[in-house]
Amino acid sequence: MPEEPEIDTDKLRESIDEERERDSGAFLRRIALTTAILAAIAAIAALKAGSTANEALVLKTEATRLQAEASDQWAYYQAKGIKLAVAQGSEAAWRSIGKKPPVETTQTEERYATEQKAIKVTADSLEHERDTRSAEADHLMHQHHGFANAVALFQVAIALGALAALTRSRPVWYGSFALGGAGLVFLVGQLLR
Repeated sequence: MPEEPEIDTDKLRESIDEERERDSGAFLRRIALTTAILAAIAAIAALKAGSTANEALVLKTEATRLQAEASDQWAYYQAKGIKLAVAQGSEAAWRSIGKKPPVETTQTEERYATEQKAIKVTADSLEHERDTRSAEADHLMHQHHGFANAVALFQVAIALGALAALTRSRPVWYGSFALGGAGLVFLVGQLLR
């Protein structure tokens, strides 16, 4: 019958467990570091997402105000057009009875026609400015969606990092890296636009 082994297996098991703990501690520190970096970048992306959304809302509000001003100008334009039509009707009444209309009637018609032209220029300008602001807002909302997608990817990457720490799974940690990298691509893509 063989004698007991000369190697103390209990001590060997303890040495193996200690080495495993040491490797596991370093692995957990790497997970914690990468997750913290992802969280910091996610915070930047979230700030940019909020900022672009706020700017877009301000521009849309300005576009709405400009539309209201343009509508006021078009109402004013129509009022001048009605006054012009009344003046022209008065002139037509004078001409229908074979008389020359008073000079004031002709001057009034000319004044209303001139005022209408100026009002139209103002209304068109306001509408152009409205369209410009609205287009800028649409562009910012498109950027906001890119930043929001980056934030979502970073959040999932952070969650995978936590899962990797709990399970001590390197493949899950690599998945966290991959999603964090995709989030970074979205973020950088939006920043470069």
